[in-house]
Amino acid sequence: MGIVGRSLLWGAVAVAAGVAFSAWRDDARPLLDHVVAPASAALPASVDGQPMPSLAPMIDRVTPAVVNINTKTTVQVRDPFFDDPVFRRFFGTPNQPRERVQTSLGSGVIVDAAKGYVLTNNHVTQGADDIDVTLHDERTLKAKVIGSDPETDLTVLQIEATNLQALQLAESKNLRVGDFVVAVGNPFGLGQTVTSGIVSALERIGVGRGVQNFIQTDASINPGNSGGALVNLRGELVGINSMIFSPSGGNVGIGFAIPSDLARDVMRQLVETGEVRRGALGVDTQDLTPELARMLSIDASRGVVVTRVRAGTPGADAGMRPGDVVRSFNGRTINSRQELHNLEGLTAVGSAVKLGLLRDGKPVEVTATLRVTQVQTARGNDLDPRLAGVQLSDLPDNARRGNITGAQVKDVARDSRAYAAGLRAGDIIVGVNQRDVGGTDDIATLLSRQPRQLLLTVVRGQNAFYLLVQ
Repeated sequence: MGIVGRSLLWGAVAVAAGVAFSAWRDDARPLLDHVVAPASAALPASVDGQPMPSLAPMIDRVTPAVVNINTKTTVQVRDPFFDDPVFRRFFGTPNQPRERVQTSLGSGVIVDAAKGYVLTNNHVTQGADDIDVTLHDERTLKAKVIGSDPETDLTVLQIEATNLQALQLAESKNLRVGDFVVAVGNPFGLGQTVTSGIVSALERIGVGRGVQNFIQTDASINPGNSGGALVNLRGELVGINSMIFSPSGGNVGIGFAIPSDLARDVMRQLVETGEVRRGALGVDTQDLTPELARMLSIDASRGVVVTRVRAGTPGADAGMRPGDVVRSFNGRTINSRQELHNLEGLTAVGSAVKLGLLRDGKPVEVTATLRVTQVQTARGNDLDPRLAGVQLSDLPDNARRGNITGAQVKDVARDSRAYAAGLRAGDIIVGVNQRDVGGTDDIATLLSRQPRQLLLTVVRGQNAFYLLVQ
């Protein structure tokens, strides 16, 4: 042990014994005669007859239910030299594979020990070819995906093992700002780590995409914590850690977790049907800006403007029109299109909702019954031979994030050319051969011309990239 190490060790021992000890030096040795053995320097079991507070008993119960998740994804690597057929023939490698394996780390929570269900984030597992789950007792198991919901960033995995320990889901609706919470996960791949804090805010939205209803906490959350547990002091699951706000990439005390009430409902639907069904009004909107308000001669500063109402949708049935300004949803003020989208996604299918509108400068109230919008689907085989094995669908209303339009990849056969190129279920195709597409009809039109090249523009999570399907 070096000089610095000895200084820290003896300094800690001396402070624990109540002895003033500033640094390691020869003239400090007499002080050591009064220092008790380290084993006796632990904190007392009680102070003034009261037991010392500790989270250790609760943590002991929670940590066996929190797992580490390791994923592997095979991606294609483009090399301009090997795109040249003359170059490939010259080097005798016409079919040389050009791919690499990406790995990522995350966390998960066992929520059903009997069935082996594990809750984690969709962004932890999306596009993965192989998923390994490592338990607290260091067993490593293969996991299969039961279902994923990109809108809430949740995935349900299943593992087969005995002696699993699960966490009980609390009712997150009972949380209050100021409640103590503990985050458990695998930050930076260091291994299981516990941090504590309080609930900083509830029902946070506008901090990402999709359906949002986040718990905000100052418990330290870092990369690798995604999918881990946020628990109360009883050791019950109140949230699934999902994301952080960070200018630097590290924790700054602003973390977000998906509430257990929302996670419970999403998990139930994924287990029962493999998908999550949400209602929608069937309208396109944009935020009301001061410039837009002046252009439309609207005396309002908050709300969203309806730009299109699709025929046969709840919005059309309720009499909504382009130019209407949506100002409230069941009495809740609407400030942005994200808030409207969020409330649509969190309201049960079949619910009747009251919408406060501003039409031609006058307040109007309409009632719409949310229902699932039917979306058009297409088989890749019918579009282009290079897309054989791909199942596509138009984006449902609740999946239209921001200005993104396109077709969602529902399934990709593992032995298909598209899968070999890197296309995965959950991807959104927003362009074909550098032409924007609004849905499956646009893709069919562009591919009917039988282009020699098939270059897809794909959005996956927060990233956009090109895929060349050959």
